[in-house]
Amino acid sequence: MALTGTAALAETVEVKMLNKGEKGAMVFEPDFVRVQPGDTVKFVATDKGHNAESILDMIPDGADTFKGKINEEIEVTLDQPGLYGVKCLPHYAMGMVMTVAVGDDVTIPDDYMEGRMPAKAKERFAEQLEQLDSL
Repeated sequence: MALTGTAALAETVEVKMLNKGEKGAMVFEPDFVRVQPGDTVKFVATDKGHNAESILDMIPDGADTFKGKINEEIEVTLDQPGLYGVKCLPHYAMGMVMTVAVGDDVTIPDDYMEGRMPAKAKERFAEQLEQLDSL
C-alpha cells in the first residue's frame, strides 16, 4: 500500500527541446530542474531535430542510462539521487545540455565535469550548476 501512495505522489516535469529559447540557440527549456527520486522528466520534441540522452560519466553510480531517438518524446523516471547530465547528441557541440538534480541533498561530484566535452557545453553546465543551491 505504501508503494501506491508513493507512486501517486510522483510528479512529471516537462522539458522542451528547442531551436531557440530564452538562453539562446539549441537549448533545453528549462535547462535545470530538481525532482525527487521516482519523478519523471518528459522531454518534448517541441522543435524538430533533437533528442535527449544521458551523458555516461555524468549520472549517479547505479543509475540507468537513457537515449531518445531524434524527434522523439521520451519520458524518463529517475530513481537514483544525484546529478544527471543530459545532452542532445546532434547539438552537443553547440551546448545543448541540461542538468537534472534528483533529491534535496545533491552535491556536485569532484569529477563531474572532468570528461571531454565541447566548450559551449561546459560553459552551460557551469551556469546550470550555479542553480543547484537556489532550487
